[in-house]
Amino acid sequence: MEVFRGTRLWVERRSITFPDGTIRDRLIAHPGDAVAILPIEGSICHLIRQYRFSVGDTILEAPAGTMEVGECPDETARRELAEEAGLAAGALIPRGFIYTTPGFSDERIYLFEARDLTPTVGVMDEDEVIEPVRVPLSDLGAMIREGRIADAKTICLFCRCLM
Repeated sequence: MEVFRGTRLWVERRSITFPDGTIRDRLIAHPGDAVAILPIEGSICHLIRQYRFSVGDTILEAPAGTMEVGECPDETARRELAEEAGLAAGALIPRGFIYTTPGFSDERIYLFEARDLTPTVGVMDEDEVIEPVRVPLSDLGAMIREGRIADAKTICLFCRCLM
């Protein structure tokens, strides 16, 4: 049963049967599946600095975005890479997916490594405040350890693409 529907997510109440046979009602949030991309060019990766109203701050993260209806993950990755980083990828390498918050959501983020980059023009969403940032690959690990990068999808991309 749908409890709430907004522009970016909806919430359902579901009856869940646990492995021990007990049945409970739980709320499940559905923000829609998404993609995240780590664009790598030689010894540099392209990240974005983006204002996130939910945390009230600007954070450093990988380009990412929600899949549109009928879009497959690689199409979304190419669209978001152009929109947020102004880049096109000659090679888009799938790196699996992650569950963002499996305690209450079934959202998946499909991870991609982008190579053979060329500048392109993309149109940002009207509610996005984004600044492209070039970061040396050699600095990423320290930036994560020190908390300068605290975005989970970006940390997962680092692990899947560079470790």
